[in-house]
Amino acid sequence: MKLFRTIEGVMERWVTNARGYLLPAKQQPVEVVAILLRQCDDNALILGRQHIVAPNAFVIELPPDIHRQLSDNPVPVAPVLVHQVCRHAAEHGYTFAGPVAVDLRLAPGVTSARFRVHSRISPARGRP
Repeated sequence: MKLFRTIEGVMERWVTNARGYLLPAKQQPVEVVAILLRQCDDNALILGRQHIVAPNAFVIELPPDIHRQLSDNPVPVAPVLVHQVCRHAAEHGYTFAGPVAVDLRLAPGVTSARFRVHSRISPARGRP
């Protein structure tokens, strides 16, 4: 049990550090994790009384300077964000159509210090 608490503490610190990279000073103090969780809540599909499917594929478009900083960072941010989404889904009883993935991409033609988040439900790919 202590091992899980230690791992969770490390992941929480990673999210806090990632927030500093993902949120420029000009942006409101809304962290990217909260936006991902809101995407889950807002875009969930109710398929039955106890079957709610949430988005599992997220794309975060970042300005060039922030994307470069995150790419150079030795600690990957995406797995931490995936963990937060999975934890939120478990707390709310959401299921996913496939594995959860967060992709950090360079925003095309964006010069502002803001980022954009897109989400969709992506089914698991079957074996050929």
